[in-house]
Amino acid sequence: GRAWLSRPEPWARDGRSGEEEEEEEEEEEEGCSQLYPGHIPTSPLQKALLAAGSAFMALYDPYRHDMVAVLGETTGCLALPNLRDKMKHHPEGYRILQERPRIRLSTLDMARLRGLPDGTLGREYVRFLEDNKVSPDTRMPPKFVDDEELAYVIQRYREVHDLMHTLLGMPTNMLGEVVVKWFEAVQTGLPMCVLGAAFGPVRLSARKLQVLATELVPWAIRSGRNASCILNVYYEQRWEQPVESLREEIGIFPPP
Repeated sequence: GRAWLSRPEPWARDGRSGEEEEEEEEEEEEGCSQLYPGHIPTSPLQKALLAAGSAFMALYDPYRHDMVAVLGETTGCLALPNLRDKMKHHPEGYRILQERPRIRLSTLDMARLRGLPDGTLGREYVRFLEDNKVSPDTRMPPKFVDDEELAYVIQRYREVHDLMHTLLGMPTNMLGEVVVKWFEAVQTGLPMCVLGAAFGPVRLSARKLQVLATELVPWAIRSGRNASCILNVYYEQRWEQPVESLREEIGIFPPP
C-alpha cells in the first residue's frame, strides 16, 4: 500500500503527462483515418446534412463552387464507383487511374499550348481559360470522399470540366453552365450534375429558356448518350489533336 501511495503521476518517457500522451494518440489515430491529404472522415448522417446544406446554398447561389463541390462528394456514392469501373475497363482510362495526371498551371506548359495551331485542343483550351478569365487551379481538392481512388476520380472530373466547355463550345455564363451540366449529368450520373441541369434554368430569361429547351438541351442529351466516357480520354496527350477530330472520336455532335 505504501508503494501504491508513493507512485508518482504517470508520465510519458519524454516527460509528457499521461493525459497529454492520450491526446496526441487520439490526434495520431485521426490522422491515420485520413485516406489522402485533406480527407475529412464523415458518417452517413454527417454526409446527409452536408448534402442538404450544400444543395440549398448551391441552388441559392450557383456560383458557390465550394458548395457545388461538397454536394458532388456527399451524393456521389453510386456514380463515382461506376465511373471508376468504366475507367478500369478502358485502356486509356486505366492508364489515367494508374498515373494520376493533374491539370493545373504547374503541370501545363502554357507557352507551348498558346503556340499550337488554332483549332487544336491545347490552343482552344488556353483560349477558353483566357477569354473567360478562369484557372484550373480553382478546382477544390476532395475532402469527403471515403475512398482514395474515388477521390481521384472526382478530382479528375473537376479538372476536365473546362475541357468539356471547350469541346462543347460553351461559355461560362449560366446558359453555358446549364448546357454542360446536362451533358455531364447524362455522362456521369452524378446527382450534383442532375440538380444543376434541372434547377439551373430557373435563372434564365424566357428567350434563353426557349433556345435551351428547343436546341441546346436536346443536343447535349444526344451527345451525352452517344459519347464515350469523358474520363477515359488522356487529354494531356491530346493537346495537338484538332478539337473537331476529338469530338468525332468521343462521339460529341457538333454544337448547334
